Amino acid sequence: MFNDKTILITGGTGSFGKKYTEILLEKYKPNKIIIYSRDELKQYEMAQEYNDKCMRYFIGDVRDFQRLKKAMKDVDYVIHAAALKHVPIAEYNPMECIKTNIDGAQNVIDAAIENKVTKVIALSTDKAANPVNLYGATKLASDKLFVAANNLVGKQDTFFSVVRYGNVIGSRGSVIPFFKKLIDEGKQSLPITDTKMTRFMITLEQGVEFVLKNFERMKGGEIFVPKIPSMKITELALALAPNLSHEIIGIRPGEKLHEIMCPSDDSHLTYEFEDHFVIAPTIKFTSIRDYSENSIREKGIRVEQGFEYNSGKNDVWLSHKELLDLIKEY
Repeated sequence: MFNDKTILITGGTGSFGKKYTEILLEKYKPNKIIIYSRDELKQYEMAQEYNDKCMRYFIGDVRDFQRLKKAMKDVDYVIHAAALKHVPIAEYNPMECIKTNIDGAQNVIDAAIENKVTKVIALSTDKAANPVNLYGATKLASDKLFVAANNLVGKQDTFFSVVRYGNVIGSRGSVIPFFKKLIDEGKQSLPITDTKMTRFMITLEQGVEFVLKNFERMKGGEIFVPKIPSMKITELALALAPNLSHEIIGIRPGEKLHEIMCPSDDSHLTYEFEDHFVIAPTIKFTSIRDYSENSIREKGIRVEQGFEYNSGKNDVWLSHKELLDLIKEY
């Protein structure tokens, strides 16, 4: 569905944007891939690696509506990956996080509607479910904006959906590169926030493939959640450095012990499919949509009342070997 189409990726020079671009170029023949981001050095470096004739690089910030509107001219699909994501930094700089993650989200929506973009998928995070930190709260607000945007389009065929998933293995700023850096520096211990802490884990490639598939599945207004394994942070540290001790440093500002992707409060809206969940919108749209079946005829069933998809209560856990196999490329 991406052949001869123009795709714009906000925050496109990040880990996700690069992998998404790589897979689009490998599997499809897009008309254009537009990388929209604010860092000229990262764009310059990415352009050395991804220099296909369909590539376009636009300097711009999602806070700048006019620039976004120009960048989205004649665009078919948008992936909104731009965000301020560092939990403690967001706690100390809340307004900056709000300007990018909430105001920026609304700018993406408005620019997409004005340019009659066909489909938009916004990337979310497990931290948006029952948020306890500022970053999670801004992403929850962003999710709500993208869901509600389906009521702003009138008869226009522009559709908005959200993809929510957990920690991305190997992405910049994640715990695995941080631990590997300490190991390479010869540290004698690894810092652990809490011995009970768990996280959902997904690879960059799995995340990209999930988003690609959901462009086919989406009806507009739903939140897609993949079924992915969990891992205890202590087990992750043991897998990377079995001979190093652990230093317990306490939970950082805004952190949770366990992450949630489908809250129990949304169980009455949640459908389970073979490899993912869908959280239907709590609001009604002018055109009624049945989210128990998606656009490619996959069928889901409503989960039990009170169901919660929690990293500490997951049915699937990563083993040491599975983790090490996954991180070889990183």
